[in-house]
Amino acid sequence: MKTILDSKLLSMHRSLYTLIITGALLLATLGVRAQDLASMLRLPDAGEDPMQIDFSTLPILEGEHAIISHGNLPWPFRNHNYLVWFGGRYWAMWSHGLRQEDYPEQHVQYATSLDGLNWTEAKPVVGPSPDKDFRYIARGFWIYDGQLLALASHDESYDETGKKKLFGPSLELRCYRWDEPTESWQPLGVMARDTINNFPPTRLADGSWAMVRRAHDLKVSMLIGGKESPQAWANIPLAIPAGSKFRADEPVLTVLPDGRVLGLFRDNGGSKRLYRALSIDHGRSWSEPLVTNFPDATSKFFTLRTSRGYYVLISNANPAPQQRIPLCLAVSEDGITYTRLARLPIPTAPQDFRPRTGVRKAAGLQYPHAIEQD
Repeated sequence: MKTILDSKLLSMHRSLYTLIITGALLLATLGVRAQDLASMLRLPDAGEDPMQIDFSTLPILEGEHAIISHGNLPWPFRNHNYLVWFGGRYWAMWSHGLRQEDYPEQHVQYATSLDGLNWTEAKPVVGPSPDKDFRYIARGFWIYDGQLLALASHDESYDETGKKKLFGPSLELRCYRWDEPTESWQPLGVMARDTINNFPPTRLADGSWAMVRRAHDLKVSMLIGGKESPQAWANIPLAIPAGSKFRADEPVLTVLPDGRVLGLFRDNGGSKRLYRALSIDHGRSWSEPLVTNFPDATSKFFTLRTSRGYYVLISNANPAPQQRIPLCLAVSEDGITYTRLARLPIPTAPQDFRPRTGVRKAAGLQYPHAIEQD
């Protein structure tokens, strides 16, 4: 079993990395009551108290890493990276910009690889927007009806005062189809209006596709559909109580073995913890999102169910301020409680001497995405 991880390096520049991990972690057996979710974190040493985790002494997994795209001038910015295996190749895509994230020139590029370590030169999925002060943001690959689709959002970069914002009123999620004979991306049009997703659609147990949606006013809801066409979706609201300090961001869907769907959320409200909500009707209704005991640096994360049946969660789990170090991998047998935590074998600083001038945010590899491929 080989797991491919894609992330970005932030240390005076931004570059895309891949990491190949082999092997497995010892799993603990845990039963789950149908009416109540167990704690999200239960480690052998720290138990259920995330403050007892010593991130400097976590075990380090074995693996190899490689740079996909350097964050050099004239395009120093890389962000929002995604991976897929299609047509005998690995594919990576990312947001590609002249300056800090999500300014007008930002567009979407991609590269391919036969082994996950050696990558082609980058080419555009879609170039800079012809509309003044608009931008594209990479939103992931989707294999739909045997076709490889690339998703990208498109919206204004600035508000009426000239300040950069997320997001503009013209926000829409667009779709592009890979055309093998011409080796190019062909536009399919708008996939969903007033929508930006976090990850591409997830297949639910009832056969529907689902993805979490943010509108331009940052309200979070669920899109269910995709059966008839990539553009056919129904909007399902999420229940967040008025006055709650929870600020849902960058959600991830996890389908549990019994068909229930778990929604995990980054919290921009300062809790330094992940939140989660549960659906027992294939995403049509949701419980109120509640804080968990799983720590978080307030950064994007990703979950994956492997072919062996266990779940992995890749995140910057250290809640220390002003950093996103290390990038960790947690393991769960049931998708509810994570019982093992380790560091990924990746650098926290540039590993070569190529000159670069770029942008800086919080230090560390972050915004992970992963696939499993033998």
